[in-house]
Amino acid sequence: MVELKTNANLQAMREAGRVVAHALAAAREKAAPGVTPQELDRAARAVLDGAGAGSPFLGYRPEWAPTPFPAVLCVSVNDAIVHGIPDGTPLADGDLVSVDCGALLGGWAGDAAVSFTVGRARPEDTRLIATAEEALEAGIAAAVVGNRIGDIAHAIGRVCRRAGYGIPDGFGGHGIGRTMHEDPGVPNEGRPGRGMPLRHGMVLAIEPMLIGGGGDDHWTARDGWTIRTVDGSRAAHAEHTVAVTDDGPRILTAP
Repeated sequence: MVELKTNANLQAMREAGRVVAHALAAAREKAAPGVTPQELDRAARAVLDGAGAGSPFLGYRPEWAPTPFPAVLCVSVNDAIVHGIPDGTPLADGDLVSVDCGALLGGWAGDAAVSFTVGRARPEDTRLIATAEEALEAGIAAAVVGNRIGDIAHAIGRVCRRAGYGIPDGFGGHGIGRTMHEDPGVPNEGRPGRGMPLRHGMVLAIEPMLIGGGGDDHWTARDGWTIRTVDGSRAAHAEHTVAVTDDGPRILTAP
């Protein structure tokens, strides 16, 4: 079931989204060669604690997960696409890092992600990250009343494929509201004009994920969480929580 949010609900979700934006900014500011993903997690956790917000990631355990997720951030480095568990391995100069964060505040959730390079960026990584951001922008632009879920999926997929990148099978965005994951699913590739119609009050986490090598295959690491590219190529991830409104898309996880 898809819950249509009221304008008051959307304002409450905006407060949760603002906390997510600040936590991501804190993690990104902390990131540098020699800093560990665990330190990024601590920086984000301090922001959540300071705002009186909870984490929808910490302790999350879907049916397929062997253990509850142990952190407030997913930190995915280089060939990790999503769901990387923050560990004590120092980041190196040139690493491509994707950071995903959520917040629970006042009974509502927010969810967003950003990718960036630590230290000196490789040109191919800069292009990959820029394409992920472009795909996110295209998906958001398609999230208008009267369109359908397939229009968002098509907009994202067209940007990714045109640039020659892969799209990991089985991963995409989702509805969000009182919990982090709600209906409907939002694929990162699809046919326009198909799927659920978009209505005022729908809130979606739109999140392109790109594989730099061009393939779509992936595998799950031994920790049971981290999703990695099969060919070892690097990946990028960009995400915002977006409200569909009669006045157009509204990003709820902007700073």
